[in-house]
Amino acid sequence: MTQVILPHNGWRPREYQQDAWNYLRKGGKRAVLRWHRRSGKDELMLHHNAIAAMERVGSYWFMLPESAQARKSMWAAINPKTGKRRIDDAFPETIRRRTLEQEMMIEFINGSTLQFLGSDNFNSLVGSPPVGLSFSEYALANPSAWAYLMPIVEENGGWALFNSTPRGKNHFRNQCEFAEKADGWFYSKKSADETGVFSAAQLSNILAQLQSDHGDEYGMALWQQEYFVSFDAAMPGAIWGDCLTKLEAHGRLGEFKHIAGYPVHTGWDLGYDDDTAIWFYQVIGHDIRVLRYEHHRFKDVDFYADLLFQLKQDNGWTFGTHYLPHDARPRTLAAGGKSIFQQFEAHKSRGIGKFAIAKRLDVQEGIQAARNTFPRCSFDEDGCEEGIDCLKSYVREWDDEKKVFSPTPKHDWASHGADAWRTVAVSWQFEKSRVMDNAGLEQQLITGDRAQRVFGDLKKRFLSRKRAERQRAA
Repeated sequence: MTQVILPHNGWRPREYQQDAWNYLRKGGKRAVLRWHRRSGKDELMLHHNAIAAMERVGSYWFMLPESAQARKSMWAAINPKTGKRRIDDAFPETIRRRTLEQEMMIEFINGSTLQFLGSDNFNSLVGSPPVGLSFSEYALANPSAWAYLMPIVEENGGWALFNSTPRGKNHFRNQCEFAEKADGWFYSKKSADETGVFSAAQLSNILAQLQSDHGDEYGMALWQQEYFVSFDAAMPGAIWGDCLTKLEAHGRLGEFKHIAGYPVHTGWDLGYDDDTAIWFYQVIGHDIRVLRYEHHRFKDVDFYADLLFQLKQDNGWTFGTHYLPHDARPRTLAAGGKSIFQQFEAHKSRGIGKFAIAKRLDVQEGIQAARNTFPRCSFDEDGCEEGIDCLKSYVREWDDEKKVFSPTPKHDWASHGADAWRTVAVSWQFEKSRVMDNAGLEQQLITGDRAQRVFGDLKKRFLSRKRAERQRAA
């Protein structure tokens, strides 16, 4: 039998990688690497997977934000230093039973498997539960993937590694802050001026090139983010990043719980293979109190009706209007040809509120409506944490040919929560008008001329409101 030495091909950790490597080789189970671009974080994780797969028989998953990225940057990528595929550098043929190109999977001679995957499709993966998870570019990944997989590796005593450069103050920052303080976690931050990978002249040249390619502001943000691992650099292409920053500065991301006496409304984005996302909010005068964010996948209308009923029972909420996107009327969702709207309507007798179709705006109009809505909002951070992440991470596509951001938002894990927020933005003022109308009429009943105003105003306002509701439902 041929003897194989791992790590393969003479690889050894660089000096600044040694602490992380020692932690993992001594059996460490949780590690977060906030390392700069070209610091070798994926390389270290690949070699750790090779040894771990030989030491413990099991399934190992190496996850990029999307499956296409896994293929391009890991599975098919060539290491310029060796001229070989990255997987060949880390996993020699002598320890493989077979290599499945289509599935991006390696089967090892001892029965272990390693598969390269996209974290965007985490809850549709089948097969043996993983005993080792590697998240690469975690700042761009769907954070629900770790929430979903965490109980699995907790139960089977597996490990999980995370690496990334920052992308604004999103879930990766939260993960870093947690790992830095939590028992049993390893946390490491390495910027380009610490590791010696680049000289000062090279870093200066990189900045100049980035600014030449992307403009001064975007180029500087990329440089700070990618080489100095800064969370404070603006997320390039962020659509509402400045809006969230202002809310945070004014103390409107915090503890904002339900206020009795005001109905809870919702704004939706509907999906099945993709997430269905829901925002829960109250309209109080001219302000919006955002209470909760939910998202689920592969669920039918009955599931969501049950969810609303349970929230009503558990929290004592009274639901007002559930605003569905415009495609809820023609679309069906596994119910004998009935539209999604018709299916929800069938549940109204359960006391979970009424359903309406939101006004249809194109994407850019919806984005602007949302921008105008943010200054009126307060978000409960506990109930909305994942949703706030979506809003911060909603970005425009980068047009590499024209060197500008496209008007088109990027479709990824963050876009579902963002689309649901656009539903809120085009709908909440209907509830504001209703609240203000009712409040104004109550005041007139108390202080006004009852004999002259009560019946006529009641009739006029009632008919006007019903007409508006019919128009919204049309």
